[in-house]
Amino acid sequence: MSGIPHILHLHSTFSPGGAEVRTVRLMNAFGNRARHTIVSSETDNYGATERIAKSVKFQLDHEFPSLKGAPLPGRLQKIAKAMKGYDLVCTYNWGAMDAVMAHTLFKDVHGLPPLVHHEDGFDETELGRRKRRRTWYRRIALGKAAGLVVPSEKLEEIALVEWQQPLGRVKRIPNGINTKAFAMRPKKDALRLIKRPGELWVGTLAGLRTIKNLPRLVRVFAQLPEDWQLVILGQGEARAAIEAEADRLAINHRVHMPGAVADPARVIGLFDIFALSSDSEQFPLSVVEAMAAGLPVVAPDVGDIAEMVSDMNAEVITSAGDEDALAAALGRLAASKELRAELGEANRMKAVAHFDEAKMIDTYRRLYASAMKREL
Repeated sequence: MSGIPHILHLHSTFSPGGAEVRTVRLMNAFGNRARHTIVSSETDNYGATERIAKSVKFQLDHEFPSLKGAPLPGRLQKIAKAMKGYDLVCTYNWGAMDAVMAHTLFKDVHGLPPLVHHEDGFDETELGRRKRRRTWYRRIALGKAAGLVVPSEKLEEIALVEWQQPLGRVKRIPNGINTKAFAMRPKKDALRLIKRPGELWVGTLAGLRTIKNLPRLVRVFAQLPEDWQLVILGQGEARAAIEAEADRLAINHRVHMPGAVADPARVIGLFDIFALSSDSEQFPLSVVEAMAAGLPVVAPDVGDIAEMVSDMNAEVITSAGDEDALAAALGRLAASKELRAELGEANRMKAVAHFDEAKMIDTYRRLYASAMKREL
């Protein structure tokens, strides 16, 4: 092998969600020690590329065979052939699982590079229980993967037990962030929305998707006093449903959706409380960002959230699906500035101690380098 390693990234979308933002952070951290090709099934969704540093060498491949379609041998072989010539293939979530299957079936035939798969959670179709067909498909497709990366303990258990992956293949790497950047005090005009004197903000960062159940957040927020505003940062197809719920409750003057933000570290500190209302999560990066910014977190007990936050904050993490409990927890924090400050500081200390991105980046670097058998 000559030159710097060339990594192929296969995503179902490259809009700025958790997995995509993490990919960009790793690309930026690797700098000029790697070059990258990015593929998205949704060809119009490449918004996360705006966060890639100018010094990073990358390209988009719009001609790559579609990651969507029936897993027929001819189609899978086309995908496999398109992986040739790279040093490493990185696949992400169920949307890229056909590429993982193609790699396992045709790796030896075409001399394909190593593949590392990344799983961050499930969409609404597998919310209640995993689909048996998908479980079996994953078991087979992951057969020749060099690694299976998961961010949470619950996903690690699923990978080992349900997907029957060998212990040596499964790598749990918690998501990390630049905690120092999030500790900086934001400017009042960092958003298009200006925080007025006396206002208090409940905020969230999330893709506006059904599984995030943001209409639920609108409902629990509606019970707070008039001096509280709800700020939802993100973009997605569920925006209309959120707006409709705010209209129904006649609080649209207090619910704001300025869109996605390129640099959450510049704005998240404007929030007074960080809130999630998701039906499913695993290890949400936004919670770590809120913790690093010194915010208290209100959320349902889904994924690893209760273990992520400080012990003190865990008291306001509510049972999954219990809307009344979520509203009560939010009201409790809204009523006490002292409690918000106490939980926020405990969260900040835990984020610095456990979730700084330096450890995450080093772990990914070693994993990818080991798979390629070359330095990164």
